[in-house]
Amino acid sequence: MRHQIPYRKLSRQRSHYRALMRNLAFSLFEKEKIETTEAKAKEVRGFVDQLVTLAKEGSLHSQRRARALLGNKIIGARDKKIDIVGKLFKELAERLKEHKGGYTRITKIGFRPGDAAPKVVLELVKVKIAPKKEKKTDKSSDEAKTADAKSAA
Repeated sequence: MRHQIPYRKLSRQRSHYRALMRNLAFSLFEKEKIETTEAKAKEVRGFVDQLVTLAKEGSLHSQRRARALLGNKIIGARDKKIDIVGKLFKELAERLKEHKGGYTRITKIGFRPGDAAPKVVLELVKVKIAPKKEKKTDKSSDEAKTADAKSAA
């Protein structure tokens, strides 16, 4: 039985496990959708949720904690460098601001041919930002009522 075992070891040493979690989260934030095994996806889900929660806080302390957990990687060519923690704090935090948790979705896609490991697609939830509605003033509603009354008469 698996009682009180804090995490799946995934047949790795602790340092390799941490590196795996960082790399999976990094790829997920970069591409917003990755394909991996079910066990890895279920394990990285909590790590990603923790990072998104830090990003939603938005403080300097949260940024430093996120950089410590994720690493200070900047990818890309000279002209197109992407700071993943910056993207997480600016774009993704804004998009997921109203979402209360569960920032990832796991969708099963079948089995890997070599070892029949269950494969899944792990993706960030796409929350649409609703456009702000214009508030109607009392004058505009009064004018509409009088226009309807005139047309009816």
